[in-house]
Amino acid sequence: MPTAPRSTAPTEFAYLGPEGTFAEAALSTVTGPLGTVGTRPEPSVAAALAAVRNGECAAALVPLENSVEGSVPATMDGLVTGDPLVITREVFLEVAFVLAVRPGSTAADVRTVASHPHALAQCRSRIAGSLPGADVVPAASTADAARRVAAGEFDAAVCAAIAADRYGLDALVTDLADHPGAVTRFVLVEPPGGLPAPTGLDKTTITAVVHDRTGALLDLLAEFAVRGISLARIESRPTRERLGVYSFSIDVEGHVTDRRVGDALAALHRICADVRFLGSYPRADEQPPKPVEERVGDQAFAEAEEWVARVRAGTAV
Repeated sequence: MPTAPRSTAPTEFAYLGPEGTFAEAALSTVTGPLGTVGTRPEPSVAAALAAVRNGECAAALVPLENSVEGSVPATMDGLVTGDPLVITREVFLEVAFVLAVRPGSTAADVRTVASHPHALAQCRSRIAGSLPGADVVPAASTADAARRVAAGEFDAAVCAAIAADRYGLDALVTDLADHPGAVTRFVLVEPPGGLPAPTGLDKTTITAVVHDRTGALLDLLAEFAVRGISLARIESRPTRERLGVYSFSIDVEGHVTDRRVGDALAALHRICADVRFLGSYPRADEQPPKPVEERVGDQAFAEAEEWVARVRAGTAV
């Protein structure tokens, strides 16, 4: 039987749960919308994105990359498959880990350590040094690992201090990370609609699938280079079609309403096998963009477009 249409717009924001994750902490910094919406933990990135796609939530905040371990595959893949979603905001959060155990437990009692794979990777050396005989087990999230330690499924969790407190655990080791000061980048995603207004300190994210031919990636990069557009990030993911066909996830400086950025995306649409626009939004780090040469500034593009229009109209001189 078909589902009845919603009578009101969704008012919740989904995030990678359960309660006590770094995603929940990052979402708490998105102060504007949270005055009128609630929050909803989901068991996985895929579930958080699905809650937005099926209309149950207005937006979702999920991790995209970490300064130590790189991209989060579940998010990168989740954004390029399924109904389109766009990034409307990014949040940078410094992450710090503790080794959480049930009250009264000692290092000698720890036989299993659980956490999200990215967290485990960021604490690999410290775990090996503190608990050389323990088995390391992946979990859906850092907070889920803490919850399962409290339930007796595992002996210890690598998680945030807030998760240890929330699930009644003690911090056996603090400052657990191999590289203190690591930062995770989270993105707020919503259904396509009105774009955030350009601020002059913006970032645009796309994915592009290049044709399987010599020089295809060079052609893609050239479209940005000739327009003086700097890339903040580029990395490849398999398309799962066959070996040798890749999807490139790209962050570029600028907003899609900038003439040179829009012109570059139009060019990619011509030369790539597929392009998906994933949003233009303010940069969280507020880093000033690279200086733009006059020849590739918006004014130069405007003058060039006007000249071509006059040529086509037969009025150019």
